Amino acid sequence: MNELHVRLNILRLTTAEVKDTQLTGLEIIHETIEKIIQIKKRIQVARDRQKSYADRRRKSLEFEVEDKVMLKILAKVRTLAYLLELPEKLSRVHITFHISNLKKYFVDEPLAILLDEI
Repeated sequence: MNELHVRLNILRLTTAEVKDTQLTGLEIIHETIEKIIQIKKRIQVARDRQKSYADRRRKSLEFEVEDKVMLKILAKVRTLAYLLELPEKLSRVHITFHISNLKKYFVDEPLAILLDEI
């Protein structure tokens, strides 16, 4: 929800309360400011909770060119993206992959997976 929607909702709530309590103009402004502060605090708490969860789940992986990830890494595009060498049968698949989609391959012997299994 963007900030404009939040403010409109606050004003709607404040307007509903005004009908019940007959607040003056300054009191309405004061009440609205207090509600905005409360909402901002709640949003920050929710953001902090989500960040904490994401940080715990985040994998700190980094690969080198020539590493194997069931496929060979050709180049590092950015901090979190790599170019992979794909077989000809996968020529229609984009060769850039996000790091979260990769896992290191530690076995020295070649491993073949049929494309029908993917």
